[in-house]
Amino acid sequence: MDSPLIIPIFIPYQGCPRRCIYCNEHITAGSPQPPPTAAALKRQILASRHRTRRHPPRVEIAFYGGTFTGLDREAQAALLAPATACLREGLVQGIRISTRPDEIDDAAAQFLRTAGVWTVEIGAQSLVDAVLEKSRRGYTAEDVVRTVTRLKTKGFATGLHLMIGLPGEDGAAFAETVRRAVALQPDMVRLHPTLVFRGTELADLYRAGAYAPLSLEDTLAACRHALRAFESAGIPVIRLGVQTTPEMEAPGVVLAGPYHPALRSRVEESIAGEMAARLLAALPVCRRTVLFTAAPTLAAHLKGRKKAQLETLQKDFDLAGVEVAVDPSSPGDVLTLTVGDRTERTGRWGPL
Repeated sequence: MDSPLIIPIFIPYQGCPRRCIYCNEHITAGSPQPPPTAAALKRQILASRHRTRRHPPRVEIAFYGGTFTGLDREAQAALLAPATACLREGLVQGIRISTRPDEIDDAAAQFLRTAGVWTVEIGAQSLVDAVLEKSRRGYTAEDVVRTVTRLKTKGFATGLHLMIGLPGEDGAAFAETVRRAVALQPDMVRLHPTLVFRGTELADLYRAGAYAPLSLEDTLAACRHALRAFESAGIPVIRLGVQTTPEMEAPGVVLAGPYHPALRSRVEESIAGEMAARLLAALPVCRRTVLFTAAPTLAAHLKGRKKAQLETLQKDFDLAGVEVAVDPSSPGDVLTLTVGDRTERTGRWGPL
């Protein structure tokens, strides 16, 4: 299913009861802007529709940054009024907000529903208490479970925001977060790597040697694990990586961490490389020329940047040559290897 066209409205820090150790929303959300009027929002919607090259099934207004339900009710109503007006006019088909799991109760949920909100994304970040405590989140994993369960019961679509590489998190802790997140069956998930931004408590810990961020390779491995778990459960990962802002690209802003402006592409490349390696290990390929066949997107991921991944495969498996053929009729998650008169196929996460 095609994803909706999102019209974002950022409200950095608004409604937040505390500052988490990794957070600098003036960097991640960009320069704060005043909430748009109904007329300005309509212009933004029409301009976004004009710019997009696809035909989205629906258009949604989304309030990101801050803790929406942490605002007083009047402030929430003022923010939602222009969005609700656009919803009633049919310019958009949905409104979504993001909030903390400890800042939404039954009354808040009823207010959101009345205002036309149908999707609530929860900034869980982790589902392991020790990790949440070290990140100064101020709630428990059970709070996340109760909140998502309550929202689902009331008919809201739910999303979970999770982070990779938080202080105190090892591979086992992240795997536990993924396991518990899958069990909650949210409608969508966002995965963000932990980056060390200037002006945060995490930056102080990093400078003091008390925090070591994940490497890019370890982050790719964690993302592969998470994608496999969520995709196998039918849960879409609608974002993988942080949205780059002009502020983020300024020198000295990102002090450390697995920052990459196209992390999802890097993860998909690594998955394609694993698929190819699995096939090459199954056939006698030493010093032979091999042919991979795949759908266009998978073929591009297999080649990688400047065909670097093909060169690595050729070296690792002592191949005479590597060729990639594009077959638009091939399933997007199937890779085929041909060596002489032998052919093997593999799926995204294992043999077919």
